[in-house]
Amino acid sequence: MSKFLAQKLNTLKPYVPGEQPKDAQYIKLNTNENPYSPSKYSVDAIDREQIEKLKLYSDPESFNLRTAIANYYNVNLQNIIVGNGSDEILAFIFAAYGECGVVFPDITYGFYRVFANLYGVKYDAIPLTDDYKIDVNDYEKANKTVIIANPNAQTGDYLTLIQIEELLKNNRENVVVIDEAYIDFGGESAVKLIDKYENLIVVQTFSKSRSLAGARVGFAVASSALIADLNAVKNSFNPYNVNRLSALLAEKAIKDKEYFIQNCNKIIATRKRLVENLKSLGFFVIPSKANFIMTKTEKISGERLYLQLKERGVLVRYFSDERIKNFVRITIGTDEQTNILIAKIKEIIGE
Repeated sequence: MSKFLAQKLNTLKPYVPGEQPKDAQYIKLNTNENPYSPSKYSVDAIDREQIEKLKLYSDPESFNLRTAIANYYNVNLQNIIVGNGSDEILAFIFAAYGECGVVFPDITYGFYRVFANLYGVKYDAIPLTDDYKIDVNDYEKANKTVIIANPNAQTGDYLTLIQIEELLKNNRENVVVIDEAYIDFGGESAVKLIDKYENLIVVQTFSKSRSLAGARVGFAVASSALIADLNAVKNSFNPYNVNRLSALLAEKAIKDKEYFIQNCNKIIATRKRLVENLKSLGFFVIPSKANFIMTKTEKISGERLYLQLKERGVLVRYFSDERIKNFVRITIGTDEQTNILIAKIKEIIGE
């Protein structure tokens, strides 16, 4: 760090992304990317004409993309804001609603702590239960902005809409954010609740279920008043926050419902098979509704399993946090990738 850095940022601990190897020697199951290609309608939309238009600024209102999202979820255009990945939307939320403090689980998406520290927001991290679940009763009358990843990162645990409504009813004077990055892999979106609860913001991304992690497109659905708040923050930061090509890719992707459902079903089926195989080998697996699982075994430590798999060309994610240091997180890949993963795990624990 230089001597010029603001003193309040000297202790900032940035978010640490999963490994992104520069070569192709690894089966990459560490960053929850979708193993299947983007919709062909997305890819085919990028032609020479669209490349030429890059000399022009993108639409600051992202009208076509927002319209496609609004049509998909049957909401109004003023209920949608889009961002440069859902992370940007979350950053807007911390800036807009962090003054009263925020509350989120102790084991969850790591960026929540980073944004809180970046914006000087006081936060409480509520411990998960002993079986790694979120207990909504722990958030009753929190008197702070509530942020819940559903399904939860890093565990994959899932709250039902009934549980989410309990959160909303018990925090009517504060914003409740449901971060649904992984909702399409077996959960039910809370978007249908936005007309009922004026304090609800639902955040989603095109990175996971729609195979556009590299395009960086996210969005939020909420009441028009909350979206107006977030637009005020966005337009004070970067009105042209979603580039032309990413907006077009996302617009076409959300219209290709058949391909989307097909890929989600593949991942759900592969997840089920992977869990069954791991349990047959004596592994404990946290039940997951996401495109990843958290698993551990008494036969080998989480760190050693991660390192041994890496030596054999398979990348998974290891976290050193005390409560989950015995686990590894495994992204659901293709059936072929999963077969190799299972074979490597059998090889390791056999030794």
